Amino acid sequence: MRRLHLALALAALLPGAATASDITGLVNARIHTGEADWPVRAVLAWDAEGRIVHVGDDAKAMSDKYPGISLVDAGGRDVVPGLIDAHAHLMNLGFALLRADLVDAASKEEVIARLKDFEKTLPEGAWLLGRGWDQNDWPGKDFPTAADLDAAFPDRPVWLERVDGHAGWANSAAMRAAKRDLGGDWQPEGGRILREDGRATGVFIDTASAVIDEVVPAPDAALRAEALERALGAAVKHGLTGVHDMGVSLADLRLMRDFADAGRLPLRIRAYADGDSASLAALCRVGRAYEHASGRLAMRGVKFYVDGALGSRGAALLEDYSDEPGHRGLLVTEPAAYAAAVEKARGCGVQPASHAIGDRGNRIVLDTYAKALGDAAGTDHRWRVEHAQVVAPADIPRFATLKLIASMQPTHATSDMPWAEARVGKARLEGAYAWQRFRAAGVPLALGSDFPVESVDPRLGLYSSVTRADLQGMPAGGWLPDQKLTPQQALAGFTADAAYASFDEKELGKLVAGYRADFVILGGDPLTIAPAQLPKLEVVSTWVDGKPVYEKK
Repeated sequence: MRRLHLALALAALLPGAATASDITGLVNARIHTGEADWPVRAVLAWDAEGRIVHVGDDAKAMSDKYPGISLVDAGGRDVVPGLIDAHAHLMNLGFALLRADLVDAASKEEVIARLKDFEKTLPEGAWLLGRGWDQNDWPGKDFPTAADLDAAFPDRPVWLERVDGHAGWANSAAMRAAKRDLGGDWQPEGGRILREDGRATGVFIDTASAVIDEVVPAPDAALRAEALERALGAAVKHGLTGVHDMGVSLADLRLMRDFADAGRLPLRIRAYADGDSASLAALCRVGRAYEHASGRLAMRGVKFYVDGALGSRGAALLEDYSDEPGHRGLLVTEPAAYAAAVEKARGCGVQPASHAIGDRGNRIVLDTYAKALGDAAGTDHRWRVEHAQVVAPADIPRFATLKLIASMQPTHATSDMPWAEARVGKARLEGAYAWQRFRAAGVPLALGSDFPVESVDPRLGLYSSVTRADLQGMPAGGWLPDQKLTPQQALAGFTADAAYASFDEKELGKLVAGYRADFVILGGDPLTIAPAQLPKLEVVSTWVDGKPVYEKK
């Protein structure tokens, strides 16, 4: 990327024109503006504050309009509005990058091999922590046990978070550290300890994970800062200029504020408080959203959990799991407590965003929102349902009636497709990962990844959206292919529609005058290239407020 100053000579010839300017322009580009039908322009200009002042087709006309403009040559490449992940977890990603990576391990034996390699980096006595295992990827698809870990790690506590964050796998040393009787038939509210003959096997689902989490040594301030920095770097490297961070504690918000104060936030974080906790209480005390002066950080909403996840059979279903008769999942939050928290958020003017994966979980959200909104259901409140993964088909129109936003993650569909039908049966797939059915009902779709549950890379989300296939292109034609999105719909879901979901639609998600100069320069056109090329589409550079926050070397 080279900066050109040829316009200075032109400016010198104009009577009374300034010889310097605070305007920067992007030229020699194919700029996908994000307006209706995605028109393409050739030039873009922004001011010193990073706000777009000009979009057009004529570089000379732009230079004439802004004498002294400093130009950036895009080299004929494609430019899209900054990509926004509408559902993610930055701190979880950061910690995952600091722990053993178990994603895509094809067996328990591979998990243990990776753990042994990672253990070499640990001091004596430290916990061995990891994330990303998924029993659905293993032969037999059975949950693991503590015994699977004990032979390799008899004394060092091992605690491994499942890929969806809704279950953990402990060895015997970790369970001993809990210093409580894990046997019997008791279960924590909203959770499930797997047992055999009354003894804990080592897998803890949803709220049951707290039994082990609470004895894991807490990270210190330096490690927490390193985790956030790593997560931010990974995000901008993949073209993200914004993240809706779901479930942010007050301590994490303060860390993010410190980064923003120091100019260390390279992207925009729209934080959602971690349920009915100190973060929500702080918002309620001030009676308004938190907004950092930089525009890089805000907290305007709150994330609630209703049920668990489908992969660990924690999603709450209206009928039994097809592959576990007698089990209908878990309610992470008791419905009365959830309803009270939603009422609290409404009274404080805070936007609720509720995790609901199973059809029962989604119905509870719909019923609760309807009661809380009352006569205000038709207003522009933009309450959100996070995931909306398996929904009773009759409930989909209710999302539109209540003016809700469906915040969905395309890569969940392609990750879950090998086993989803076994979990819920063919009939319930009618309302599963039903992107086009939601769109047909008039429901806005905000797209994200749920990283680190899935990859932080939004190119994979675009690919899953338009193919509903794995990276080998299987199944041919896509899984439940009538629900594929068009390339335009997919890109809008990661740009303008995501911005709308966080009340940022007047300055983010498009490249038009008055908006922020948040954009990504790509090595190809995401709207026209072969879908198989989307995961490999080069991210040349990522820009926020008109400044490069990532440039490929």
